[in-house]
Amino acid sequence: MTSMRTLMCGEVRDDHVGSTVSLCGWVARRREHGEHLAFLDLRDHTGVVQCVVDGAHDLRSEWVVRVTGTVRPRPDGTVNPQLETGTVELGECTVEVLATAEPPPFPLDERAGDVDEVVRLRHRYVDLRRPEMQRNLRTRAAAIAAIRRSMDDQGFLEVETPLLIASTPEGARDFVVPSRHRPGSFYALPQSPQLFKQLCMVGGVDRYYQVARCLRDEDLRADRQFEFTQLDAEMSFAGQEDVLEAITAAVDAVVRTVRNEGIGEVPRTTWREAVDRYGSDKPDIRFGMELVELTDLFSETGFQAFRAGSIKGIRHAGGSESTSRSRLDDLTETCKRWGAKGLVWMRVEAGDDGGTTLVSPVAKFMSAAELAGVADRLGAEVGDVLYLVADDWIRTTHVLGLLRLELGRPPTHEGGLRFLWVVDFPLFEDVDGATGRPVPAHHPFTMPHEEDLDLLDGDAEALLRVRSQAYDLVLNGWELGSGSVRIHRGDLQQRIFDLLGISAEEASARFGFLLDAFRYGAPPHAGFAFGVDRLVALLLGEENIREVIAFPKTQSGTDPLTGAPSELDAPQLADLGLRQVPPPG
Repeated sequence: MTSMRTLMCGEVRDDHVGSTVSLCGWVARRREHGEHLAFLDLRDHTGVVQCVVDGAHDLRSEWVVRVTGTVRPRPDGTVNPQLETGTVELGECTVEVLATAEPPPFPLDERAGDVDEVVRLRHRYVDLRRPEMQRNLRTRAAAIAAIRRSMDDQGFLEVETPLLIASTPEGARDFVVPSRHRPGSFYALPQSPQLFKQLCMVGGVDRYYQVARCLRDEDLRADRQFEFTQLDAEMSFAGQEDVLEAITAAVDAVVRTVRNEGIGEVPRTTWREAVDRYGSDKPDIRFGMELVELTDLFSETGFQAFRAGSIKGIRHAGGSESTSRSRLDDLTETCKRWGAKGLVWMRVEAGDDGGTTLVSPVAKFMSAAELAGVADRLGAEVGDVLYLVADDWIRTTHVLGLLRLELGRPPTHEGGLRFLWVVDFPLFEDVDGATGRPVPAHHPFTMPHEEDLDLLDGDAEALLRVRSQAYDLVLNGWELGSGSVRIHRGDLQQRIFDLLGISAEEASARFGFLLDAFRYGAPPHAGFAFGVDRLVALLLGEENIREVIAFPKTQSGTDPLTGAPSELDAPQLADLGLRQVPPPG
């Protein structure tokens, strides 16, 4: 092992009985037994072992010690089946104190889960000693190693791209770094290596990958941090199917490493179908409660609120008993906050004829045929609650998709792993009413479907039907990553720029170095990137990616450990040619 220890604490086994060993670690627990005898639980990242020590009264929790003793079987009746080392202990021990320690700021056992996260992050160096955190970090390292093995085996070349770059539009705000050598000028930290990996394709790298650190100044949440790590990949002379195959192989390698199981064939759905069935382009398919089409049932309705372009419903099976009227009112208000005009709910009760009847404040406004049609389409059974939303298609699916998650989504650690490829995203997400210009759904280098190219010459409605060769990988309702086939032809790229209202001068200013490179021969290429933090969190059943990052930021974006972000003093600002001004307002 090392000059100080012969074994790790969690490695001591029956095979070592009779051997003298030296272990190093932290005192996890001390139990007195009489005046001159104590039991120490010694801990390192591999586990805990019991040490029987004479004269151990001065040892305290979290002291760092070296224990040398003889491995022996535990006495009858004292075996601990909860520990890997539970059949043995160290006896005849001598202890060398390597470092004393103050009492830890919170317990390092199961009670740590109740500790305020800010306290844990302020003392992250203590928090990392917990077995759960050690497991998470080591699983993360194993996942990254599996990614590298898979990509290497598939012929990808690992290339590091710059961290100090020019600011480029990628959908989120840049973090910027002032230049001391060029006052008034700034570098940006990369939101992704997107443009540089495309330059690698122009440079003949053929297959590029990188376990890349990326930074985006955006609102934080459970699956998002300012800093994150992703597998970034690009392939030359390749299309969508090649990328999906390569990324599936890499993800499968990670899952096999972490959970000793394969992911099998990953199902596939189009963006349109995903939104239509689940109300989301990153659907959680661990549970049903799919959105059901009802629009045609109300084509001649007298119910004013249902004279809408799209009407859909979901069925909460068996939900009536657990859903009070106040809960229904709360859900209605929540749906309004999500953008709905309202929410129609219906309890399914037993009818006088032995069938079912729908009980709702709005039932009196609907015909018997409409009510029967709703019950039939949704497969209503006694004890269910049905929820209906009427609006345009986008709003209806969006609201019901959120409601579906609110009512049915299982915890992260339940339901297994359900991967899904979502393909055929729209090229444009909207058309600006003021300018008539389409709004790109992705970066402007995404290749349209060949069969949709004629639609680029059409009106606003036609433009919104243009599909892109873009694709996302989804796991249990989290977007793991996204990618696309890139535009490599100058004529098509200029056509897209013209539609977006990007002049040649603006394109040169924003993307000149990439466009110039394409003039010298760009191969057809496609790529992808997925979040390592998200994948590892889901594989470990964690609800928040902060639990698999060594030193994360809080949800407010602060670092309680170092105090970041912090102010610069006047000399530092002057050295950078900066001065601080009061915030607006």
